[in-house]
Amino acid sequence: MGASGDLTTITDSLRELRFADDMSGRAAFDAMTALVTLRNLIEHHAATVVGHLDRLGVATDHGRKVSELLIVMGLAPAVASRLIRIAAARTKLPTLGAHAADGAISAEHVDAVGKGVEHVATRSAEPIDDPARLNVVTDLLAQFFSGATPAEIGKHARRLGNQQAEDTGGLPASEDRNLNALTHDVDGDGRLQVRADLNTEVGEKFSAAMEELAAPRPEPDGSPDARSPERRHADALEALLDIAARSGDAASAPRHQMLVSVPADTPDLAELPFMGSLTEATLRTLTCDTTATVAIVDGEQVPMEMSKEKRLFPPHLRKALHKRDQCCIKCGVAATRCQGHHLVHWADGGITVLDNGCLLCPSCHADIHHNGWEVIMGHDRHPWLIPPVSVDPKRRPIPAYNRRTLNLDNLPAAA
Repeated sequence: MGASGDLTTITDSLRELRFADDMSGRAAFDAMTALVTLRNLIEHHAATVVGHLDRLGVATDHGRKVSELLIVMGLAPAVASRLIRIAAARTKLPTLGAHAADGAISAEHVDAVGKGVEHVATRSAEPIDDPARLNVVTDLLAQFFSGATPAEIGKHARRLGNQQAEDTGGLPASEDRNLNALTHDVDGDGRLQVRADLNTEVGEKFSAAMEELAAPRPEPDGSPDARSPERRHADALEALLDIAARSGDAASAPRHQMLVSVPADTPDLAELPFMGSLTEATLRTLTCDTTATVAIVDGEQVPMEMSKEKRLFPPHLRKALHKRDQCCIKCGVAATRCQGHHLVHWADGGITVLDNGCLLCPSCHADIHHNGWEVIMGHDRHPWLIPPVSVDPKRRPIPAYNRRTLNLDNLPAAA
């Protein structure tokens, strides 16, 4: 019987496999041990077949890459990539392949060892020879047999790589720009997950920016910053994006980076091209004075109307806001990191004039639109904050940040 026939028999046997409900703990442990070995063997043979698919040009014959073919066949992208890496490494690392063929090591660990060997090789100023490569494989396999996870094997490989760089005059991983990577994916909750792997120089730039932009600032009542460190760093990243959008000119309207599509008949179904749907409250935030263009579309997604520039505060009004407010009226963040906010929203007929605007940083801007804070214009022609009941049951007006050392003679009538 050929290989395909053998696999059919094995597949049918696995489909018929059953485990008794009253099996003992020892039996369950032994069964799980056997299944782990079986899984390891299947992954090993899958990597072998992937190598044959590549050698035979099967994917090319179908107008695809090997990874694309594997994904079409039902493998997750990460699994497909792992099998391709293992298939490519097996000819260079026979010792590793022998352990995989025994079912003694999982595909994740095989991949970690293979990537670790490649990492050490790239750190060396000169190509490493077979004995040196075998030493690295042996060292990394010892990590596996001592119970290390794939991530821990990767960390150990980086230590070996740095040592290799020191010994041969190669480039340490911390300084290798070619290893830099940034990935981002939208999760099931519609949130963007970001992961970055940066060299020393770029990492220092990022850390310095975070140190400055994520610094704690007091709440309007003088209490310590209520935001967690993680929230402060996320707000700092948004500030970086806003600064980049303005090309360093804080008085200019931002360059549009977001396109918001709003169905004419159902404005509550507004959406962004990359992140998907958003609420009307967030839509109002985006259309205040941020990097968004609003397109009203018909049922066929054909734009009917584009948002007017007059909703954005033009340079002369932004300069006036900077002169009057000097900073975020709620937290005191520098004016260069603030957005213009319409006290009476543009969508509700509010006009873009100085007396209908104020400066708010993105975080405080969100508090106005989502968390119950309000802004009114006082008799002194300066903006005043009205906190939500959860902050102050009496909702007493709070002066703008740059005027909190002044007296309250000009308390607005709304108090």
